Amino acid sequence: MNPLHALLGTRAQRMAEPLPSRNRRVACYLVLFVLGLLVGLCGSFVQALWDPFGVLLALLASAAVFYGGLRAAGTKLGAGAAMIGWFLSTIVLAAPRPEGDFVLSSGAGSYLYLFGGLGLGLVCASLPTRSPYAFGIPRQRD
Repeated sequence: MNPLHALLGTRAQRMAEPLPSRNRRVACYLVLFVLGLLVGLCGSFVQALWDPFGVLLALLASAAVFYGGLRAAGTKLGAGAAMIGWFLSTIVLAAPRPEGDFVLSSGAGSYLYLFGGLGLGLVCASLPTRSPYAFGIPRQRD
């Protein structure tokens, strides 16, 4: 047995989970957006603080929020909401201030964190979900 199946479940188990109600999904999207903001903020500092393991820790936390959003909401927008929050916070922290201060420097660790986080978010957002609709393909999940 694959050890990841014990942790994450098989694809059949994940697809058999019931989809949360619309109100719960909307609340979940808002919470995931805020979590994405917080993980992006904390990850921006952690990646520079504990070199080289800080980048791995920050990317692991980002992947956990993205995948958790996918599983909690049951839709790709769950991962997308967390990714949007993460992206907004990291882009704001990457911009230099008028005083010359900035959080994300132009080092290899910062670029790895930015592009690695974007890549992880896109991978999590492209995983299969249990949503009852697929864009452009009518009645795919019947």
